[in-house]
Amino acid sequence: MHSQLVESLSYAQRERLAYIDFRLYFMGEIGRPDLAGRFGVAPAGATRDLALYREIAPQNIEFDGSSKIYRIARGFVPIFEHAPQRVLSSISWGGGGLSGELQSMLPCESPTVLGNPRLDVLAPICRAIHAKRPVAIRYHSMSSGESERVIVPFALVDTGVRLHIRAFDRKSGEFRDFFVTRIEAPKLLNEEPKANERPDNDIQWTRIVELDLVPHPRLSCPEIIRMDYGMQEGSIRIRVRAAIAGYMLLRWSVDASPDHSLQGDEYRLWLKDYLALYGVKNAVLAPGYAPHGKDSINE
Repeated sequence: MHSQLVESLSYAQRERLAYIDFRLYFMGEIGRPDLAGRFGVAPAGATRDLALYREIAPQNIEFDGSSKIYRIARGFVPIFEHAPQRVLSSISWGGGGLSGELQSMLPCESPTVLGNPRLDVLAPICRAIHAKRPVAIRYHSMSSGESERVIVPFALVDTGVRLHIRAFDRKSGEFRDFFVTRIEAPKLLNEEPKANERPDNDIQWTRIVELDLVPHPRLSCPEIIRMDYGMQEGSIRIRVRAAIAGYMLLRWSVDASPDHSLQGDEYRLWLKDYLALYGVKNAVLAPGYAPHGKDSINE
């Protein structure tokens, strides 16, 4: 019944009700100023939204008259699905809005980002991806220095450390990774990509590999690692694009050696079947992985 009533509301109303649900669930309380500040609604509008939420889910919310604030009720069950990544982002960086100042909802610290892409570079790259257009760039490569080239970007990839784009490179005739921070002077070209430049021809992108991650065998308390990663049946089975696999294993410090030989404390996980990386070009990034050739993983 909840879902039917909620679905009948406008998108803006559902968004505000979801915020009420979120605040109750994770903050334990919400007041009219919270809604007004987040969405710019008048106090009377905020009151109507809170009353509507209370009508839909009376077991979730109760009014504290002494402080004039709504609090979570004992029978609370969320009426919206809250994706973990979005929840953590909202708590860490704030609930959005037009304010230029980011403010976390709870005390939260994260490792400092050492390099952010320039928005005047990122924006045209995003437009090129959206419009499916080639883009002329000046690029600084570790292997070949500075060069002018035309690429056909089709996806952004966040490795957790830095941002790159997956693109066809007309200079090399291959699909490659380009770090956004190394791009200068991007200019969209008013032309269609050629058939061989489209992402469905990128074998590393279209290929899906299954990685079976288990607690590192050297650890004496594997049950704690299983708890840390929410493992089911003793392992995590992840299906990822081949073009992403090496970055993911590097980010999570997964020992990809065939004999789990890495000894550092950072290695809490082991790739059970290292042969899953056969033919994955960026597998050279995976800790402990023995490369079978000299594949170029990026520019």
